[in-house]
Amino acid sequence: MSVKIERHALTAASPALANTHPILSSIYHARGIESVEELQYELKGLLPYHRLYDIEKAATIIADAIMQQERILIVGDFDADGATSTALAIRALRQFGAHEACYLVPNRFEYGYGLTPEIVEVARHMQPQLLITVDNGISSLAGVKAAKEAGIKVVVTDHHLAADELPNADAIVNPNQPACEFESKAACGCAVIFYVMTAVRTELRQRGWFAQRAEPNMAQFLDLLALASVADVVPLDKNNRILVDQGLKRIRAGKAISGINALLKIAGKSRANLVASDLGFAIGPRLNAAGRLDDMATGIECLLTDNDALADQYAEELNTLNEERKNIERGMQQQAMTWLQSQSLAQFDQQAGHQHLPWGLCLHDADWHQGVIGILASRIKDKLHRPVIAFANAELSDDNEHKQEQEIKGSARSIPGLHIRDALDLIAKRRPDILTKFGGHAMAAGLSIKLKDYATFQAEFDQVCHELMTEDQLDQVIVSDGELRADDFNLNLAGMIKYAGPWGQQFPEPIFDGEFLIINQKIVGSNHLKLTLGIIGTQQVIDAIAFNIDLDEWTDDNCQKIHCAYQLDINEFRGMQSVQLMIRHLIKK
Repeated sequence: MSVKIERHALTAASPALANTHPILSSIYHARGIESVEELQYELKGLLPYHRLYDIEKAATIIADAIMQQERILIVGDFDADGATSTALAIRALRQFGAHEACYLVPNRFEYGYGLTPEIVEVARHMQPQLLITVDNGISSLAGVKAAKEAGIKVVVTDHHLAADELPNADAIVNPNQPACEFESKAACGCAVIFYVMTAVRTELRQRGWFAQRAEPNMAQFLDLLALASVADVVPLDKNNRILVDQGLKRIRAGKAISGINALLKIAGKSRANLVASDLGFAIGPRLNAAGRLDDMATGIECLLTDNDALADQYAEELNTLNEERKNIERGMQQQAMTWLQSQSLAQFDQQAGHQHLPWGLCLHDADWHQGVIGILASRIKDKLHRPVIAFANAELSDDNEHKQEQEIKGSARSIPGLHIRDALDLIAKRRPDILTKFGGHAMAAGLSIKLKDYATFQAEFDQVCHELMTEDQLDQVIVSDGELRADDFNLNLAGMIKYAGPWGQQFPEPIFDGEFLIINQKIVGSNHLKLTLGIIGTQQVIDAIAFNIDLDEWTDDNCQKIHCAYQLDINEFRGMQSVQLMIRHLIKK
């Protein structure tokens, strides 16, 4: 893999941004922002819910269930978006007066993803009259059918891409279903259920339901929405930026729920200085760890409790699970990289001098942990910059007679240029006998196949990647916002950029690039490179750090100059602030 740094020129932006700092103005211009209005994140700018297909029908069904005191069951998902969606739904329903509202989250190791007939069988024992899916359900044809046959009404709320056939639910609210005209197709599952509950509140208000009880303020859920949007890595279009910005402001103001405050505390993050990336790198993984290794109920309970002490206990449990997850992941990643370097998966071409890997890479190990393969696929994808699917056995078995009938579950991660769900859909159309089930987004997906079909699937996936991609898309491109001048390395600009977001997927945090002299360098921790850099042409020096470097590629060989892509950051140490470069890629000169 080669890495290219390409620049956005720091040029003049729209006259409408004339009162903005010129560097910030250029950054916005590079992200398609041409007016101040696009940067205004007041709640009144949120898209109205009315254009979500079926939302009025869903609101009517749910409002009826609340007023008739029916038992309502939320069926969630086992990731951060699913946990926040479940917590938001339960909190809203209980405040609306649905005292019988409860939830059920499938254990990924026993039941897999989504509303399956097996989960419906479990749900039947809870005797719900209404079942609401959150962050799943759009592909649950058999599960919805089973629930309906059991006499349970079903409302599906989801954001995943729809297949050719939709489930026969009483209502389906999903901006990505064919009939939906809602403008934000990037809404996460938590945002969808937020809109549904907003519509339910309107329906109940029109019925006079709140004449004798307090009407909930939906703004109280913005902290959950911010966490979900960032942790689920959905594109930050204007609507999602409003949700994230307003949620961050609520958290910074001390209005977050106990669980989010507890997770921030155990992660060592300052509530007052919180930015979007903290939600993605500090809270999201700890919440996800419950669903990856154990039971997401721990994460959901952390987000449901209003008892600070209890929230701290849940956060401790989640932190311990996350440390365990990291240890498992490290071992799996080491195995995968050793495997990749072996002759079985990579042939070394002596003349070309590089390794020939498949364009679409599949990895499988019988001992890999099913809950961690998604992270493994993401790490390998980042390292090799090509689509990766990591597989683990659905269940461990020593029965050699039935070994080839073993189901294996895959977690796929993609790169720009390949819509991973579309790639899987193409394979499914060509070889319907191979893919048991699949679903997902452009950049991430899940699937199941039989172990006996692994080699065939491997070849099919690589073939589809060759068809849908070009070779230059296998080169990683880091897009830089240009080169900063010596006097731009100051706390004022660093702070301005840090809080000018919210930054995230498809609205990336600014990256700059330039050449620097190496004044000093050392390895800290296990594989982090700490540098003191000199700004060429001046006497000015600046601290920099590069996390998780490849120690085999970086050796102290008296390199005196580097070209690096970096983010302008603020380092806080013992109450003092200083500018620091967070290096994203470096090249020896």
